[in-house]
Amino acid sequence: MSNVKPVNYKLHLEPDLNHFRFDGKAEILVEALEEVREIGLHVLDLAVWKCAALIEGELKPCSFTVDPKKEELRISLPRAMAGNIPLSVDYVGEINNKMAGFYRSKYVRGGENKYAAVTQFEESDARRAFPCFDHPAKKATFDVEMVIDEGLVAISNGPVVEEEILGSGKKRVRFQQTPKMSTYLLFFGVGEFEFIEDPGDVLVRVATMPGMGERGKYSLEFSRRSLAYSEDYYGIKYPLPKLDLIAVADFAAGAMENWGAITFRENLLLHDPDTTSRAGEERICVVIAHEIAHQWFGNLVTPDDWKYLWLNESFATYFGYGVVHHHHPEWELWDQFLHGQTDVALERDALHQTTPIEIPGGEHVVINVSTAPIIYNKGGSILRQVAGYLGEEKFKEGLRTYLKRYEYGCASSHHLWEALEEVSSKPVSRMMENWVGQAGFPIVDVRREGDQLVINQRRFTYLPNDSEAQWLIPLSVRVFLDEGESEVLHSLLETEQTTLPIHPNAVAYKVNDGQKGFYRVRYGEAENLKELGKRVSQKALQPQDRWGIQNDLYALLKTGEGAIDDYLEFLSFYSDEDAFLPLINIAANLHHAYLVVGGRREKVASFGKAFFEKILGSVGYEPRTGEKHTISILRDQMIWHATMYGSKEVMGFARDRFSSLTRGQKVHPDIMKSVMQVGARQGGEESLRWLLGRMKDSQSEHERMNILIALGCFRERGLIEKALAYVLDEVPHRNKFIPISALSENPNAMPLMWDWYVSNLKRLEEFHPVHYERVLTSIVPLCGMGREEEVRRFFEEYTAKRGKLSDVVKLCLEKLQINGRMRKRLI
Repeated sequence: MSNVKPVNYKLHLEPDLNHFRFDGKAEILVEALEEVREIGLHVLDLAVWKCAALIEGELKPCSFTVDPKKEELRISLPRAMAGNIPLSVDYVGEINNKMAGFYRSKYVRGGENKYAAVTQFEESDARRAFPCFDHPAKKATFDVEMVIDEGLVAISNGPVVEEEILGSGKKRVRFQQTPKMSTYLLFFGVGEFEFIEDPGDVLVRVATMPGMGERGKYSLEFSRRSLAYSEDYYGIKYPLPKLDLIAVADFAAGAMENWGAITFRENLLLHDPDTTSRAGEERICVVIAHEIAHQWFGNLVTPDDWKYLWLNESFATYFGYGVVHHHHPEWELWDQFLHGQTDVALERDALHQTTPIEIPGGEHVVINVSTAPIIYNKGGSILRQVAGYLGEEKFKEGLRTYLKRYEYGCASSHHLWEALEEVSSKPVSRMMENWVGQAGFPIVDVRREGDQLVINQRRFTYLPNDSEAQWLIPLSVRVFLDEGESEVLHSLLETEQTTLPIHPNAVAYKVNDGQKGFYRVRYGEAENLKELGKRVSQKALQPQDRWGIQNDLYALLKTGEGAIDDYLEFLSFYSDEDAFLPLINIAANLHHAYLVVGGRREKVASFGKAFFEKILGSVGYEPRTGEKHTISILRDQMIWHATMYGSKEVMGFARDRFSSLTRGQKVHPDIMKSVMQVGARQGGEESLRWLLGRMKDSQSEHERMNILIALGCFRERGLIEKALAYVLDEVPHRNKFIPISALSENPNAMPLMWDWYVSNLKRLEEFHPVHYERVLTSIVPLCGMGREEEVRRFFEEYTAKRGKLSDVVKLCLEKLQINGRMRKRLI
């Protein structure tokens, strides 16, 4: 109904935390551009009692119908009306346990289970809490009031403007009207919240459950710094008087950018010096910066349709790293971006079963395990490519133009490209249309012919393709001359093939200098690759380029080109590597190879054992005061991988630390996870009992998540089965997928996991939809190896009944095919 739009919502809510229900009244001011007899609103799981329209100062009852399948409430007006139409809807809803809509979150206080009620509306769950126009383009202002128990605290997007005692133990809390915004950004919550705050022009607060306020200080301090940087970079002041960061015990995602009332998983907001590792600290900062970036990208300027959701998430991903890098340049965040974002995106987008960044559809595009790596990871990586192409200052100027032009409104992809093109005079629109609107990415084939490079592009996929897709690729090539100097060539590849002149004295060349481009590279001459290998060993290449060379080689190995022995031989150039980025990626590639190659597993383990023992011998097993931030992150993974590959020395160290932990002694947070993993792997029943006891007593979500990962590391079948039973029976729904993912990468558990999945299908289907998808993407690609036909037949029947899972299942089956083919070829 494009000719009807909301202007304002007045929401009156009375939540009952004893019976998990709420009474609601929504007064909606609607504007109709022409006469209408009927108005449609979105509703889901709400019992609507009464509808009315205010006509000439009098509420007139309206007949209505609810269509549960369409999630629609249709209100018939007493007569044809145009202009402003005030509607009133009385309804009742459930404070559900689905971690969506208006839901309950359980926490423990004084040994007693307690509950808060909070909201999570993105993408289309506001309709679970009130009748609304549940689409991002349908912006309006919101006035929220809640009637709650006197001893509880209510939070919404704006500050409290009035609190009135009503008697009978109740009070009314009324909030300041919000700016014009989309339904998915509304928040309201009630519980025993406590605050710590940082006053200023904008009041910044951290809200926690009782007794946890001290753990919010780290986040409170960084939030203020992140907010100040964002205001300066974007050139627009944060428009609300307060910014709340709210820790929620039960939370399906990581965080949610509700305007002025951001919600977080506890481990991504609360900092405990005894259990939060430096990796955990970094993650807290990145997620806070990500959500604060959303206050501009998504909240101030909102996508015109869900297909443009990347305008929210790609920018928040990019600036999540950019803001933290500004404050902590020593953390090497852009190197970590390549590992945690770009590499994930390259892996995901190399499948036939992929999608463009600008996802076709609109009404019900959802963020799930299929789309998230494209919207977040690839989108952020493409923005890094654009920033490198335009230069940082032009990129910033274009973003400021875009934000100012569309503030409080909605935008589409082309609005951004036009703003960037306007300030840079470069063909941004033409270049980005095929990066954002076209699925996949290219591989650049390069060979030298005399004094020129011949460059071809084609779509890269792990399985063969016949795609004719092309991209406008910003090329950068570093050429090494025989005198020891180097120069960088730049070009925009606009066709399938081009040539670049190269200095006659060139001895080697590296394509994608600094790894800013989103593409893979295949070198046509073995001699050039060997020369690059020498420069890797001499560290004459930057860490980003040392990462890119071997990572592209491993990707080609997965396509069927080369052998595992060739990859391991090339890794000899990295024998003295000391940089985080290439090392963490080599670890990931070896781990994948170890799980997949089957009969060649011992060869991978032998190489990995010696490789990681050497690294740990250099950096030390114990964290050291003043060491590099990335070393602290690297060590934890190296300890686990070295143990998995059979290092007795590393295993002995970790077992000793686990023994100390079980005796009540402290272990450094930076190695806590790997120590628990090794304790489980090398332990028995006693280790399981200790981990479960620690899980029950722990007050830190960060520690609880480490324990759940460790539960996935047992070797004995009986302990694995006990761990799986514990997951289904005892682990909170928000975290059940974590140990299942760990078990799916445990060589001792992998043979059990497919049968376990089938046997427990009904219980697994009760998981939050995104968490269930994570279970599928963990189990199927690895644990289905050797049973490919059985798995495919199962899902043929399954997706006929569960069509919404079709894309995720296809993704899983394609990954299974890639892994199975790799195993057969490398045996």
